[in-house]
Amino acid sequence: MPNDLLLNRRTLTLGLASGLALAALPRQASALTIEQARGLVDKTVADINAIINSGKSESAMLREFEKLFARYADVPAIARSALGPAARQASQAQIAAFTKAFQGYISRKYGRRFREFIGGRIEVTGAKAVKSFYEVISTAYLKGEAPFEVRWHVSDRSGKSLFFNIIIEGVNMLASERTEIGAMLDQRRGDLDRLIADMSRL
Repeated sequence: MPNDLLLNRRTLTLGLASGLALAALPRQASALTIEQARGLVDKTVADINAIINSGKSESAMLREFEKLFARYADVPAIARSALGPAARQASQAQIAAFTKAFQGYISRKYGRRFREFIGGRIEVTGAKAVKSFYEVISTAYLKGEAPFEVRWHVSDRSGKSLFFNIIIEGVNMLASERTEIGAMLDQRRGDLDRLIADMSRL
């Protein structure tokens, strides 16, 4: 085989191998940075602090928390994770309806949790890479209570930087919601449409 043909083949093989290796790299290597992840949580925390110290009524605060959740959280990913195995059998229309209902449900639930922070504040203290995402660490300071950690998991898998999990005092949102939604679905004998309708009242 002529040397130039052999060289061309080797070049092509190396090029293909390099391309495959680059494609296999985690997306954060070329996209999301630790500064961007921390910046997202800085903005989220600033908005939470503004809401909890706004003096608004609970209903007004919860509406603001839903806007915040829709802006900074990867709601579709969180909703699908919470639905668990049932998501594989659900239609696209059911997934869309569940995601919308879940957004309101989770916003009210965690909005009430954050509302307990009235008169306090949350401060971002650090960030680190964890596998294919970043964990941003913050500390919550409440009146009359010892400070505690709130951890945020941030990824750009959706195409932009969003948080997809919160861990408050060791309670993992994704894990706990998957357990609770699964139990709620079991109580309704697997009727997802009934669960969607009921979630708007929770």
